[in-house]
Amino acid sequence: MTIAPEVLPADPAATAPGLLADTYRHLAACCEALDVHVAEAGPATGHSLRPAGPWVDAAELARNPDALGAFVDAEATRLQRRFRRAPRRDTAASRALHDYAWSVSMLMSGPWYLHRRVARIHPHDIRVNPATGAFEITPGPGFLCLPGDPAAARLPGVRTLPHEQALHAELRAAVADHMRPLLAAIGPHIRRGQRALWGMVADDLLSGIWHLGRLLGQEEQAVQAATDLLPRAIPPFPGGADFRHLPGSNGRSHTTRTRLGCCLYYTIRPGEACLTCPRTCDAERVQRLEF
Repeated sequence: MTIAPEVLPADPAATAPGLLADTYRHLAACCEALDVHVAEAGPATGHSLRPAGPWVDAAELARNPDALGAFVDAEATRLQRRFRRAPRRDTAASRALHDYAWSVSMLMSGPWYLHRRVARIHPHDIRVNPATGAFEITPGPGFLCLPGDPAAARLPGVRTLPHEQALHAELRAAVADHMRPLLAAIGPHIRRGQRALWGMVADDLLSGIWHLGRLLGQEEQAVQAATDLLPRAIPPFPGGADFRHLPGSNGRSHTTRTRLGCCLYYTIRPGEACLTCPRTCDAERVQRLEF
């Protein structure tokens, strides 16, 4: 089933940033795991009009070691509070990166999945509150879409691409370009190579689409969309979606995949590795899915 782009409102004041803002709010409303506030853009700068607070943008995380260190420290504090044990430094950094990559990827893949629109999120467009892990985003000035999208003919800042494959390539590039500076900065904290780091980004991109599909009662459709987006290793992503089905009881079937990277959650709870972790065997996956 194809997801039709949303119909533009009759309001002649509709803008591309406004449509993106509506989509981001919809994602936040239907996805509890996505903690994001949508900021209004200023007329001249395009930056948030909200008063300054304990927020740091992605560009600052990538270029300022002190800001990045505080970001990792805050994650370590949250993990210690939640699990009542101090995490390893590389675990705190890995979990911080995982939460960031999942949230930002969802904000890029969500408009694509729902409406076949791809909007780049530049480092200064997204801010994180290190103390809470919440995000704030300022919608960008435009997006890419397919020729049938009604926004293409009416709104400035909207450009069309000829087909789905071109839109797939743009989404992969948008995620990769956003994450690349942060991976370079946080990699030494995680002590993992580039393949492992990009594996985590691929996992978070794919799992966000999968998660959104399940929330909407469209798991099969979302799995196919994620597979079309990343059917195999496409640099810098080291592998494809590789979804598969596990036979369960009473004729049931469960969709799963095995992660390409690792968020190191198992170092906090050794007996509770992630459901898609390579450490979790298929029998355990079925057991956990059914009980």
